[in-house]
Amino acid sequence: MTPNTSRRNFLKGAAASTAVLFVGVNPSGGLAAAEASQAQFNPFVKVGSDGVVTAIVKHYEAGQGISTGLSTLIAEEIGLRLDQIEFEFAPSNPELYANLRFEIFQGTGSSTSLVNSWDQYRQAGAAAREMLIAAAAAAWGIDAAEITIDEGIVKAAGHSTPIGEFVAAATMLPAPENPRLKDPADYKLIGSPAARRLDSAGKGNGQAKFSMDVHLPNQMVVLIKRPPSRGGLAVSFDDSAAQDVKGYLHTAVLPNKAGIAVYAENTWAAIQAREAVEAEWDVSTAETRSSDEVEAEIRAALDAEPEFRANSTDPDAVAADINGAEKTIEKTFYFPLLAHAPMEPLNCTIEQTEDGDIVLHDGAQMPTATHLAYQEIFGLPQEKIHIKSMFAGGSFGRRATPTADYQVEAAMAFIMTDRTRPVKLVWTREDDIQGGYYRPAFGHKVRVGLDANGGIVGWQHQIAGQSVMKGTPFEHLVVHNGVDHTSVEGAVDTAYSIPGFALGLTDTQKATSVLWWRSIGHAHTAYVMETMMDLAAKAAGTDPLEYRLKYLAGADNKNQQRKSAVLKLAAEKAGWGTAPAGHAQGISAHMSFGTFVALVAEVSGNPEDGVKIEKITCAVDCGIAVNPDIVDAQIQSGVGYGIGHIMRDQITLSSGEVDQFNFPDYEPLRIGDIGAIDVHIIPSAEAPSGIGEPGTPPAGPALANAIAALAGTMVSKLPMAENGVTFA
Repeated sequence: MTPNTSRRNFLKGAAASTAVLFVGVNPSGGLAAAEASQAQFNPFVKVGSDGVVTAIVKHYEAGQGISTGLSTLIAEEIGLRLDQIEFEFAPSNPELYANLRFEIFQGTGSSTSLVNSWDQYRQAGAAAREMLIAAAAAAWGIDAAEITIDEGIVKAAGHSTPIGEFVAAATMLPAPENPRLKDPADYKLIGSPAARRLDSAGKGNGQAKFSMDVHLPNQMVVLIKRPPSRGGLAVSFDDSAAQDVKGYLHTAVLPNKAGIAVYAENTWAAIQAREAVEAEWDVSTAETRSSDEVEAEIRAALDAEPEFRANSTDPDAVAADINGAEKTIEKTFYFPLLAHAPMEPLNCTIEQTEDGDIVLHDGAQMPTATHLAYQEIFGLPQEKIHIKSMFAGGSFGRRATPTADYQVEAAMAFIMTDRTRPVKLVWTREDDIQGGYYRPAFGHKVRVGLDANGGIVGWQHQIAGQSVMKGTPFEHLVVHNGVDHTSVEGAVDTAYSIPGFALGLTDTQKATSVLWWRSIGHAHTAYVMETMMDLAAKAAGTDPLEYRLKYLAGADNKNQQRKSAVLKLAAEKAGWGTAPAGHAQGISAHMSFGTFVALVAEVSGNPEDGVKIEKITCAVDCGIAVNPDIVDAQIQSGVGYGIGHIMRDQITLSSGEVDQFNFPDYEPLRIGDIGAIDVHIIPSAEAPSGIGEPGTPPAGPALANAIAALAGTMVSKLPMAENGVTFA
């Protein structure tokens, strides 16, 4: 971010030195600090002698607000206003900037950005504050305890000086081992509803640069012509018709034969030329099944013995209890393939410097995967490869492929040139929808037995679908005894105290390239858990809210207490049970990524003539809400994303080829689809938990439960618009 002139003048102070103080954490742990020329650790904050403070953000920014969140932590600890700090993205270096939840891997995902950085960035800010104060104490000859920093000014009785004055002296001091963190009671920024995003102005006036904005001198644009179904290989091409396209350069088969690169002087010429290129494909090893075959395989797996037992409960004993129950509820659910469809399609630009270094300009979500791939492709050491992180226009998981798929495409397209011109790879919307990676299709089959009083005596739950983690660098973290935890998360770790809960899992055959999608397994498990709880409540003749609270009554169970609290708050704020005539309400709650979210959806109309979503009321407990405005935005975003897909979206295959192509037939949520989304944040002293994804899982089941209350039918196959529900 570029500082404005008035702000520079305010912070500059009297020092003429150009010293810069870096403060961060050594890879082995422990705080470190140095003057710019000596910094060999992972700095999280730098303070210039002109008084400009910059947060070095180790996570990428795709709209989730982490650049503001991490800057807030540093500004709070140093003693700045939020408009007195800037940010820049950290370089790609997993030894220095690893995500602590991903081991030695730099990346953003699973709503871990603030969670794994919470201590690091506060400690760095606190250390910088103490060093500046120590320098001031030495200069003024007074006790450091008498000095404070407020709004960038170092203050003591009879003294008031901008922080820039003391940077040069501070660079000569050792970093404190255990800097004192601020008491939460003294927070001015953390938790303040007045704090606003740092990237909004730049995005509004065009100064913020996304990777699509990169236009290097003399660059070429390349588009990839891909096989009609995943797994196909290029045999040959004919570009004679493309020769007539103004700006067309040439065409070549990628080294791995997975596509054909079409080069041009600009994006439009590349699009036109690609359409003109005729290609022959070998599809002998490609996916050839259609969606109905994929669904049939999943449903068959649900009816068979599960491949893995996901928990320790004896399924035979549970089955016996259910068979002897007073009442039995049984439901089978099906969730189709889904695309991520970020607003900015995938793209990146690659160039080579005069000394042979490779530079990639990218909205890099998983830079370590790209770095490792590039070291192999180019035969270069880590330090000769540079990834310049740009803003990203959304992702929802798509930019985090463990194979670095689109970045590898760009590298292959680049190595087939003489490397004198930068190459910009661009995916069109059609490329993204038809040739990308998808949330896998999943099925659930649930049998619940109830006693004479409506209490649960057994819950038998089968899940079947394609694993997203097996075969990736993260497999050892989440796959145990054959069970991919992301396939069962949200069910296996439910906060409900359900007697006789038996959970089985079957991995089904690969249908296409799959990837984690916003909230991963929670996206389907929450829907099943929360609609089944509603069905059980209905069978028991009990209010759905009261029924849930009955199974969250553990006085010593913090997760149950927190889930109960969000349920009660959402119900209170929504006026649960007091919907106007002709309206109906549905409730749901779910915990994902350490965060608890409850929703009440209020609808009107009917499934035949059109259901209207009148409003959504949300309650969230995400620990300390560092930036409440961002929490509000992320919950609204997650709710909208979840509801939009459940309403009408799916990816279908015909003989292995994707049927959908763009937003007309893979339609995102529209502004008029929901009347209002109200978000209420529960005050908390807990450490922050994830916020980018937790709004998505409970959104769909709240809507499903509301429609069931309105019309008496629970939708068990998605999307709703393809299975009996029309939306107004």
